[in-house]
Amino acid sequence: MNVLLSRITINPAVCHGKPTIRNKRYPVELILDLLAAGSTHQEILEDYPSLENDDILACLMYAAKLSKVKNIQKVLA
Repeated sequence: MNVLLSRITINPAVCHGKPTIRNKRYPVELILDLLAAGSTHQEILEDYPSLENDDILACLMYAAKLSKVKNIQKVLA
């Protein structure tokens, strides 16, 4: 698990500090948006040849980890 998550990097000098894949200019949110729109792993890899299947899996693992929250509190404005 940690090997996959190590592919996700956060660098203020790359994509304004958004989580990216291996310090490249591919934000995690881009890959997640593509997957949510119905793109397959193979289609993403064909469109972005510098990516690897493990990069896509890392994005999914990162999103899964972020969704595991201990509690949610309503904030009133």
